[in-house]
Amino acid sequence: MTALLDVRDLSAFYGASQALFSVDVALGEGEVVALAGRNGMGKTTTIRSICGLVSSRARTLRLAGCDIAGTAPHRIARLGIGLVPEGRRCFRSLSVRENLLVAARKGPWTLSRVEALFPRLAERRDQSAGLLSGGEQQMVAIGRALMTNPRLLILDEATEGLAPLIRKEIWAAIHALKGERLAILVVDKTLSELLPIADRCVVLENGRTVWTGHPADLSREMQERYLGV
Repeated sequence: MTALLDVRDLSAFYGASQALFSVDVALGEGEVVALAGRNGMGKTTTIRSICGLVSSRARTLRLAGCDIAGTAPHRIARLGIGLVPEGRRCFRSLSVRENLLVAARKGPWTLSRVEALFPRLAERRDQSAGLLSGGEQQMVAIGRALMTNPRLLILDEATEGLAPLIRKEIWAAIHALKGERLAILVVDKTLSELLPIADRCVVLENGRTVWTGHPADLSREMQERYLGV
């Protein structure tokens, strides 16, 4: 497998404090990889490091063959990463349609395709994003990332704190995206939803990669040890 994303021996820092010590993550074209671990183990910091939002260093940090170590976040985004950050972060004063179009780049993902993936957004196209429910704002955040036409979609806790019905709709959308062979790196606490969709799983413990493999090989003992299940 040729790696679309290749991260080896990644370390990251918040000022003088080291948050990641040795993280390895690889992801191929069309692959879905689950990044798992208990709270505070380095999942979000890993994502932020990949996207250039945290001071980091690595033996290898490449996207589609390009060395992205030290590259500005906006340039990394232009190389093909669509990030859906934890906490949604919509432009609350803009309409749903404006939130989607503000990030648009040429490619297969258009406004009509995003609205087909999330019909709720078509119904609320002209509504201010600040008036949407939390789940609808999350759909806007995912749709906005898709409108950049990324090669890699990164989802950080995309279903956290949402109502069961909305969670179900978002997981259905993620399954649909996998069916279209979009590469996805996904963080989520709900292993019953996360593991079945993943081609591989990377488990973090104290800022280090401690296990990588097929989800079916992640034993109950390993889940209890590293994921708190």
